[in-house]
Amino acid sequence: MREGFQDDLHRLTTRLADMCDAAAVAVRDATSALIDADLVLAQQVIAADDDLDAQRAQCEEDAYALLALQAPVAGDLRRVLAVVYCAEKIERMGDLAAHIADTARFAHPAPAVPAGIAPTFERMGRLDAEIAERVATQIRTGTDGFHELRQADEAVDTLHADLLADITGRNWEHDQRAAVTAALTTRFYERFADQAVSVAKRLEFANTGDLPQ
Repeated sequence: MREGFQDDLHRLTTRLADMCDAAAVAVRDATSALIDADLVLAQQVIAADDDLDAQRAQCEEDAYALLALQAPVAGDLRRVLAVVYCAEKIERMGDLAAHIADTARFAHPAPAVPAGIAPTFERMGRLDAEIAERVATQIRTGTDGFHELRQADEAVDTLHADLLADITGRNWEHDQRAAVTAALTTRFYERFADQAVSVAKRLEFANTGDLPQ
């Protein structure tokens, strides 16, 4: 019975890692759609979000079944509950990527953000995708990576703050609509990284019993 529990828990964590990989693909593709005004790619990201929602629901269902049938305690209980918590956060990462893609869809056929600030969005998209991929590795290997990921999150925060400063500065050359779109969209990237770091933090707690600071 114990061996069966561990097999079920392994399948759960594998699904969680797959969700992280999907979120990484989503934010990378959404960024390309945003910069290149690629309507087809934007629609693909939006449609793929339904699959991530379904995976989150399956994770929760399987986790609750383990709790009901196996009554895990201590470290095993922390790991099962972490799956429920993390699945919600990863689904939210997918939602944020879909919001970015929807911004591109709404602006089409024009680019959603001015060319002058497009490189900043490219960097945020690359960082977000890398963070999600590193969380997926953390899930699969059982290693702790919260502190490294928090540093990557701070890099996204810096890009977010710098871009907001540009938008609100005297040298902003574009109209109010472009400013609002850029401000809202950069927030999606900042929140994506925050959600990923929350996942890393909960995974480390599940592994050690100590909540990292």
